Amino acid sequence: MGFSVSDRGEPRQGRKNNGHTFSEVLCHVIFSTKGRAALIDDELRPRLHSYVGGIIRELGGTAIAVGGTADHVHVLLRLPPSVSMSDAMRVVKTNSSRWVHETSPNRRSFAWQTGYGAFSVSESNRQTVCDYIGNQEDHHRRTSFQEEYLAFLQRHGVDYDERFVFD
Repeated sequence: MGFSVSDRGEPRQGRKNNGHTFSEVLCHVIFSTKGRAALIDDELRPRLHSYVGGIIRELGGTAIAVGGTADHVHVLLRLPPSVSMSDAMRVVKTNSSRWVHETSPNRRSFAWQTGYGAFSVSESNRQTVCDYIGNQEDHHRRTSFQEEYLAFLQRHGVDYDERFVFD
């Protein structure tokens, strides 16, 4: 049997708390094409990024920024509390890959790498992350995806075995 709290802060047996759930969690997600193949060309990139944003909206979330290069995508997003990150990424990657195959029959080899990186972002860093995502082309003239991804893992204190990071 559940309990709730009385007006005086004391637990009341037999009554459930029907409060609303509120969430404001920003997350920077990074995922790559399979084998980091350069499959997202200049013609596909804006359409794919837009489609990814649409999938996130369909999930009830908000795609604040979507960007990337020929071999990977960055998304700054907010999801509703009812959608887990793993479910969202499964839906985003499955549906966007299917969409690429359906709209571009010449891109049958398009696939996403297994997994993704998801990193929390404070509201105070929101614009910095948006700028970073919008500046991917320039950033990757100096830094490879692998270097960038490992730096994210290290900066966020993620334990990893480098043998299994890039499959």
